[in-house]
Amino acid sequence: MNKIICGDCTKVLAGFPADYIDLTVTSPPYDNLRDYNGYTFDFEPIAAELWRVTKLGGIVVWVVGDQTKDFCESLTTAKQKIYFVEDCGFNLLDTMIYEKDGYPAQNPNMMRYMEAFEYMLIFCKGKPKTYNPIMDRITKTYGESRNKFTRRQKRRQKDGSTKYTKNGFMIGPVSSRNNLWKYSTGYLKVTKDKQAYQHPAIFPEVLARDHIISWSNPGDVVLDPMCGSGTTLKMAKEQGRQYIGIDISQEYCKLSQRRVEGAKVPLFILPPEPAEMKPEQMDLI
Repeated sequence: MNKIICGDCTKVLAGFPADYIDLTVTSPPYDNLRDYNGYTFDFEPIAAELWRVTKLGGIVVWVVGDQTKDFCESLTTAKQKIYFVEDCGFNLLDTMIYEKDGYPAQNPNMMRYMEAFEYMLIFCKGKPKTYNPIMDRITKTYGESRNKFTRRQKRRQKDGSTKYTKNGFMIGPVSSRNNLWKYSTGYLKVTKDKQAYQHPAIFPEVLARDHIISWSNPGDVVLDPMCGSGTTLKMAKEQGRQYIGIDISQEYCKLSQRRVEGAKVPLFILPPEPAEMKPEQMDLI
């Protein structure tokens, strides 16, 4: 446990026991959009192994997008989604969106709007065993009361009769976020760790952190079978989880190891602080 293994992830995972991993958070190569030291990606056997090693109730977070070529999207995301469900046996719990607040200017000859998001596909083996919602959606109606019409409680009256009453509740300062997560991207935005940029494709540290918080508990085993720069592993360590990283590139394994060694582990694991939002961004609850 708490290790980084250099090798072909399909072969490495084949040596793992079944029902071993609580959570996988990974962003695989797709559509040859980046050069990963010349290594290729064989999707189907990796997906099959993820099904085998994932615990019942465990989650796989699959961050992926589609290439556009000759004015057509590749449909990679749709094909992989179907394979995970119909061929492997996963349930598709959610199709989440990772929105980027920064992206390069697009050639107008592409004849479409600029691409500003990737998918975060949430697959589950059976029913989710863990869900810790991140409560950072600020509510403008904080302090107001509401009647909960869908729930009634039976109360005994003074005369011995019974009466059903509606349960009320108070609107809190924050509520659970939705399934569209927006993060800052670009140099020194996805991470302040400069050495991470030695990898051609990294996702924000807070993205990995938020999924780790949402779908696992302290002490759980978090896997990244294509760990690249080690973002998932670093965040797993900082959140008090155990981690396993796999990468076929020895260079990236060494990079991951350096980043994990630089992880800042707090004495106590606290939930993330509510996001600061402008009044016009507040949701009405």
